[in-house]
Amino acid sequence: MESALAACSVAVDYAYPWDHLIARFKFQGEPGWAQPFAGLMLDAPGATTLLDGADWVAPVPLTPTRLTERGHHPPWELVKALTRLHPRPALANTLVRLSDGLAQHRLARRERLRNLQGAFAVPIDGLPRLRGARVLLVDDVTTTGATLAAAAQALRAAGAARVVALVFARTPAPHERVT
Repeated sequence: MESALAACSVAVDYAYPWDHLIARFKFQGEPGWAQPFAGLMLDAPGATTLLDGADWVAPVPLTPTRLTERGHHPPWELVKALTRLHPRPALANTLVRLSDGLAQHRLARRERLRNLQGAFAVPIDGLPRLRGARVLLVDDVTTTGATLAAAAQALRAAGAARVVALVFARTPAPHERVT
């Protein structure tokens, strides 16, 4: 079976100093980090090709509860910064997150996948925009890729022809970590 996510480009590993800066960006109300992060994302291998090939750029969504906790939407801040640097049409609410579930960073891969089943949906008014569209999903951090895969699956089920992703940081696999 073909993966719903066709490609993914990542700027940096989730390690020092990025891990501390990402925490400030996500959890300490410092959305200003989006602009320098977006610049690094554009330098990631294949990033401009992914952007150029997208009909729409969309953030991985947060639930209203998570948005209230954080005070801002980090992936949407990244989308706005990216599209200022590399103009592309952006959609804030292409995808919605239906449930908070458990925080993904606390779960093992199998639990992450189960936690995300049915977590995303496309609002009915977004369906015409997605039919046959190429969508670039933007997120701040990926660990197992479970969130991106679930979001891409929802977009493909809604009619998107192709879904790719651009992410600021990824957690290296255990065999890649330097200790």
